[in-house]
Amino acid sequence: MIPPLGGTHSGALRITAKTDYAIRALAELAWWQARSGPPLKAETIAEAQGIPLPFLQIILADLRRSGMIASRRGTEGGWRLTRPAQAITVADVVHAINGPIASVAGTSPDELEYRGAARPLKQLWITLDSSVRGVLETVTLADLAAGRLPGPPASSSPAPAG
Repeated sequence: MIPPLGGTHSGALRITAKTDYAIRALAELAWWQARSGPPLKAETIAEAQGIPLPFLQIILADLRRSGMIASRRGTEGGWRLTRPAQAITVADVVHAINGPIASVAGTSPDELEYRGAARPLKQLWITLDSSVRGVLETVTLADLAAGRLPGPPASSSPAPAG
């Protein structure tokens, strides 16, 4: 069983809808700002990314509290990134929305203790956490906005169909 990302769902690696929407909203802001666009209205982001506006407004408030974005009121107002898009990683967004990147039943892999034959699981979860973090820390919002993504690791096998 692979530990969930930022949730208590057991089973597969899980990215919550809230995290997905947050990354999509920030990628939209990064893409827009790369074209020297003015701040974006929440409605524009919601429409461009197919995100329900009420849910997006909650996410934008969370991202503002994290310091990644800021808003300006008025007719020329909207949302903008507070740092360059190349300085914000997907890992930053996941952490801002969900907290720790990976957990096992809500516990950080570093804090787990297993006995007997299960003892190696702690190292497995730590390695998995490190691998996921390694990917998410290398992809920035600028990468997403430009369509640049890392390829799969050479040793990875295709995901099972289904």
